[in-house]
Amino acid sequence: MSPTATAQPADEKTPAPAPSQAIVMVLAFSGILVSLMQTLVVPLVPTLPALLGASPADTAWAITATLLAGAVATPTVGRLGDMYGKRRMLLLSIGLQIAGSVFCALAGNLPMMVIGRTLQGLAAGVIPLGISIMRDVLPRERLGSGTALMSGSLGVGGALGLPASAFLIERADWHVMFWVAAALGLAAGVLITMLVPESPVRVGGRFDLPGAVGLSIALLCLLLAISKGADWGWADGSTLGLLAVAVMVLALWGRWELRADNPLVNLRTTARRQVLLTNIASVVFGFAMFSMSLVVPQLLQAPEATGHGLGQTILVTGLVMAPNGLIMMAMSPVSARISATAGPKVTLMTGAVVVACGYGLGTVLMGEIWQIMIFTCIVGAGIGLAYGAMPALVMAAVPVSETASANSLNTLMRSVGTSTSSAITGVVLASMTISVGGTAVPSEGGFRLVLAVGALAAIAALCVAAFLPKRNDA
Repeated sequence: MSPTATAQPADEKTPAPAPSQAIVMVLAFSGILVSLMQTLVVPLVPTLPALLGASPADTAWAITATLLAGAVATPTVGRLGDMYGKRRMLLLSIGLQIAGSVFCALAGNLPMMVIGRTLQGLAAGVIPLGISIMRDVLPRERLGSGTALMSGSLGVGGALGLPASAFLIERADWHVMFWVAAALGLAAGVLITMLVPESPVRVGGRFDLPGAVGLSIALLCLLLAISKGADWGWADGSTLGLLAVAVMVLALWGRWELRADNPLVNLRTTARRQVLLTNIASVVFGFAMFSMSLVVPQLLQAPEATGHGLGQTILVTGLVMAPNGLIMMAMSPVSARISATAGPKVTLMTGAVVVACGYGLGTVLMGEIWQIMIFTCIVGAGIGLAYGAMPALVMAAVPVSETASANSLNTLMRSVGTSTSSAITGVVLASMTISVGGTAVPSEGGFRLVLAVGALAAIAALCVAAFLPKRNDA
């Protein structure tokens, strides 16, 4: 079992206490910045082969590398934060984001770009670390709204990254957007150093290196199989082999964690009903959120000759998606208020209902830009409610000594959901196509089916949330 957390003296360089609002805004800005890295290169995907002199299959690693690195780093950095200081790990993560952005800004070939994107992915632990710092340093009356905003920054950054990068790419050399990302990372690092105090809560002991290595191997195999299965073939030996390795390593890893004195992930805590069900719901919500992110851009950019495509540019597509991210941010205080009055379980269930309604409307409202904006904003509102409730549910059920690692695992579960969504959506849209000018494009039925699956995923999350304890305040 993990040792008891103790309040230790802060580092000598820790800043004097700042106003709670300033701490929340700095941490939320850092979370949005790191989540921006997920969609930053999306507008570049069609031109990356020509820019980097590589095949489309190889340049896809510019996205896959970030996903894999984030999955590996999140639980490890979270546990290190619990042990050696959350602010210290937060600054390290921001430093990796800056380094990755500089690598990408200087990249003229694929290997350098993949290295940069990997470093950017390693910064994914910023959001759970920020939530954990808030639990330790914010007054109780500010904690609910602060953690809701921090949790929602994952979706906000993803939604804002597309229009921001499209705008920069259309008006400047593509390297500029990475220099801007590096500059924003530097600003975040300075603000954290000046305003965010180190958490006084730390737990001693030795870091569980075998557990970290085992979980990293299992996650790499699992997510690589999910993300590449459609390209390789789901029955291909590589895909099946990776899945088999993931299952075997996870089994051995679980056995080790249950016996370790200071485990990377306390499986006994994770198995508690409230934590377990919240993590399952996180997978489903991650799936639902990413379905929209995959369908809407393709629908907007599909040729008008298809009869259902709107023939818009990537910049217009980004601007249509941007309000969804802003709605997520605006719902953070609403989520906190509902959780304070009725409990985070009610907030999570409400979010699931709103997401299901949004996707249901999407299956019929997809013929005009304004219609798409309506249903994406409804889905964004539901996700903002749900994401705001998840940290409250997790933190109410785990000891203070495991705050960062528990929140990191919850964030990881969302990533598993988004990866699964990407794989399933890719299969559906690739199998339901029509020919336009000799080119296969997704059919209207394919888009409707994916949106319907998103609605069903939200309903599944509602069913999972219904089994949570009736009320448990963070």
